[in-house]
Parts: sequence; structure tokens; C-alpha cells
Amino acid sequence: MLAMSAEPAKPESVRLFAALDVPESVRARIDAWGARELTDPALRPVTAENLHMTLCFLGRTEVARVSDASAAVRALPSKPVRIRLASRPVGKPARRPSVWALEAAAPAAKTLHSKLAAMFIDAGLLEPERRPFWTHLTVARTRNEPAKRRSQRVLRPPGDLPAELAQPFDAVRVSLYRSDLRSDGAKYVSLTQKNLPPSASSPGGEEGD
Repeated sequence: MLAMSAEPAKPESVRLFAALDVPESVRARIDAWGARELTDPALRPVTAENLHMTLCFLGRTEVARVSDASAAVRALPSKPVRIRLASRPVGKPARRPSVWALEAAAPAAKTLHSKLAAMFIDAGLLEPERRPFWTHLTVARTRNEPAKRRSQRVLRPPGDLPAELAQPFDAVRVSLYRSDLRSDGAKYVSLTQKNLPPSASSPGGEEGD
């Protein structure tokens, strides 16, 4: 009998995404608000250290290509990114939300997304996106119903942000993250960082991490 050939080994891969990091002070205030407002048992709040604004999600990427993704992040222009959060959180999809987020007005973030996505696409790391870029910061995810693939109903939706979080702030950096999926939630590991300067309207800039 002829020996069966072994299946070729699949290249080792990691989950990658690029995101804007927000100041530690902003993350702390959102976390304090979440402790009061993200209390419905159906909600799973995002921890303070995982709060970020996703720019591009690359998904499963061969380890050998991580250096190419890092190079794209480092090649971004070092320009300020001013962000203003909407006061009212939104759930999507509207009928039975699986994600709760704070939408944001941030024109510079859209520009940065376009530049970074174009570089990832040119490098063969990202497929052209069909949906428009959604400027947002995810604050919670909805747990699934037991033994079902649909989100639980949230009976107490989160309330509005306090006035202090309505003030604009600057993103502190762009980071390329590795997302490690675990039973207790995802752990994000920063692989590459591109620091961003404060805007002219920022009084000295917000503090970073």
C-alpha cells in the first residue's frame, strides 16, 4: 500500500487589529461610568485596559506578516487625532444589540483609518472594506442566551455619559494589537506603537499610559 502523504502544516497565525489608544484618564472615567450604568446582568463590560477605538481589524494573520503590519503602523503620519464622544451610548443591531458603544466625532480618525486601510490592502493584509468606517469605542458586549446563538435582552440600557466625558480629548497613539482569545475574555497585547502629538487646542495634551 502507498503511504498517505501528511497534510501540509498550516502557517502559524495570530489575530491582529490596529486601534487608537485613548488617554488613561478618559478610560478611568468611562470605567467609573460603566460601574454605574453597565449593570444589567446581560451586559459584559469592556475592562478599562481594553478600551480603544478600532481602526482596522486584520483578523487571522500569518506570524511572518506581523512585521509588515507593524511597518504600516509606523509609517503613519504623526498628526493629532481629536475625539469627542457622543453622550448617549448606542446598541447595535438596534433590535437586539450584541454590542454597546460610544459613537464619536473624530474626522482625523477617519482620515487615519483610510490611510492605514490602504496600506494594509496594498500589503495584502486586508480585504477592501464594504461597510463605511464606524467611529466608536465599544464599552460592553451582550451575553448570549444559554444554548442559543442570540443575544440576551438588556432590560436596563446604559444611561448617558457625565458632562466631564463630553469634553473633547486627543488620542495618544496608534497601536497594533495581538488579540488572544481566552475563556475569561480577550487579552490584547501591544506589538507596535505610533505616538501621536496633542492638538493645538489641547492645553498641554492629555496624559498617556
